[in-house]
Amino acid sequence: MIQHPSHDSLNSLRERVARFKADNPKLRIRNVADALGVSEVELVALNCGDSVTSVTRLRSDPESLRQLMAEMRTLGSVMALSRNDSVVHEKTGVYGKLAGGSDVGLFLGEIDLRIFFKRWAFAYHVAEGERRSLQFFDQAGTAVHKVYANADTDIQRLDQLVTRYRVEEQSAGQYIDPELAAQADQRVIKPTQVDTDVDLDDFRADWDQLKDVHDFSGLLKKHNVERKQAFRLAGEERAKPLPVEVLEQALEKAAQQKLPIMLFVGNTGIVQIHTGPVNKLVRMGPWYNVLDPGFNLHANTETFSEAWLVRRPTEDGVVSSLEFFDQQGYQVLQLFGARKPGQKELTEWQALLETLERSGEAESI
Repeated sequence: MIQHPSHDSLNSLRERVARFKADNPKLRIRNVADALGVSEVELVALNCGDSVTSVTRLRSDPESLRQLMAEMRTLGSVMALSRNDSVVHEKTGVYGKLAGGSDVGLFLGEIDLRIFFKRWAFAYHVAEGERRSLQFFDQAGTAVHKVYANADTDIQRLDQLVTRYRVEEQSAGQYIDPELAAQADQRVIKPTQVDTDVDLDDFRADWDQLKDVHDFSGLLKKHNVERKQAFRLAGEERAKPLPVEVLEQALEKAAQQKLPIMLFVGNTGIVQIHTGPVNKLVRMGPWYNVLDPGFNLHANTETFSEAWLVRRPTEDGVVSSLEFFDQQGYQVLQLFGARKPGQKELTEWQALLETLERSGEAESI
């Protein structure tokens, strides 16, 4: 049985939303939710069953969510959107075949995703005029992934999916369990030891024995450190802080060289990846943007607090990345040189990073 907010609380929220939107008509729903101190899914669900703004609650048990995502490939071209508080990643293409297990799903191809299904909790179909989307949220009501129809999407097939996954209960409102919401927001591994308690020699030796970039999470767990703490303790030959402006510099240099790169954006429930060159780069106030056909990135660099150049050993040689954190300490963006397992890192990417590293050293003098 679906638990719902009270009738009075729904009416109160509707009134607050109406007043706020009257003064802030251009704000997006995520910003409205933040301003009102509620979750995005609560605002979406306000219109569930509404004949004007059509919002349909969908099955959200783990098996149904996985089955629905497996059927995304039948829609043809769509726009996949994943974001966190600082960076938005939009990729247009066709979903491939869903791989992976019950907890972690994997899409490869035009739309490249790593999905952590145990973090997904709610699903809705939203129709705003001609704009159609499937939207997925975690237990805190924060959007983890959205799929937007475009001119090439099979709308008939989308309607069929909505009908099939629609639940009978379509009352307005979405209840958020505060305890589950608090658990969903635990995005950072909290260390139980301070820097001085970490065995640096052992930690660095294990770092130098890494065989794959995906082994890094195991290194953190073994030594009970979180990511930024690991970077601080690794030594500058492994992880080096750089100015946050390095994002613009890296993208501009990659664009000039037509160098294919990989951009990873993640949240509690997903990581979305673009692989390829970037071309049109535009600064719009606090937002630095990639505006290419089929791929858009929007990064609010004013929210960035730290940038790190990280080098990890693998069986294919050293793999280097630029990693960015927001002011709450959450990782919001990663950049790598384009590569596949079994391939060595691009020497052009290594040279680009060395140039940025020297530039960062000069700025610190």
